[in-house]
Amino acid sequence: MAIQTTQEKFIHELGDIYDAEHRFLKGQQEMLQKASDQQLQGMIKEHITQTEQQIKNLDKVFSLLGSQAKGVKCDAAAGLVTEAQKTVQETNSTAICDGLIDGALAKVEHYEIASYRGLVGGAQMMGKQDVMQLLQQNLSQEEQTAQRLEQAAPQLLQKAMQAEGMTTGASVRR
Repeated sequence: MAIQTTQEKFIHELGDIYDAEHRFLKGQQEMLQKASDQQLQGMIKEHITQTEQQIKNLDKVFSLLGSQAKGVKCDAAAGLVTEAQKTVQETNSTAICDGLIDGALAKVEHYEIASYRGLVGGAQMMGKQDVMQLLQQNLSQEEQTAQRLEQAAPQLLQKAMQAEGMTTGASVRR
């Protein structure tokens, strides 16, 4: 079906992130089983809970727009999940695996941030304050999660390097 109106565009993009959130939720659950770092596990658990709430927020958004909540296959999300699964399977090192998981989750967060920023802007321009507020909640959580993942990356890399017996040339900062 051709997208011919801004409302159809908005609903399509909403369906895209709806599908992406469901795919990412399953991916996070898989990554939680593979993660060994306790801080990383904690972040994943927290974000699983947030993702479940974000899906509920999206259900409310669809309802407010008078539409049935329905995903539109998100090829980007499918690709990000597949890439993460593949790279995690390619290592036998738990420390390297944790770094790969952190990086994969950060990529996901940035996809979600871009999606939600577009949706928040669209809802604002259409004068849909109630919709905008729900989408802004999701966006804020995604931005906070991305920041936490990015802050954890140097520590996870340092841990992997130490597991290999390597020393770092510079101190790792948060």
